Amino acid sequence: MPTFVVTYTYSPDSERLDTVRPEHRAFLGALHDAGSVVVSGPLPPTAEAAAGALIVLEADDADAAVGLLDDDPFRREGLVTDLVVREWVPVIGSLNR
Repeated sequence: MPTFVVTYTYSPDSERLDTVRPEHRAFLGALHDAGSVVVSGPLPPTAEAAAGALIVLEADDADAAVGLLDDDPFRREGLVTDLVVREWVPVIGSLNR
């Protein structure tokens, strides 16, 4: 099955992000348990980029990858200001350590 990388850019509303984060993590955890999410985690802010997240998942195509994340509480609450999805074809290494 194809692998996709999804990046989120978060809203600057850190208080709301903190409030919704447990539900967001439970949602992604359930997708991981179901075998769709391979790995995910936050992208800390830098001088050039706002805080966000990187989510690696397996899906039939890019639309299905985004569809898996439709019910993410962060998206539902408007806390994701930008979402980018790209197919990823790893050729060296493994996420399994």
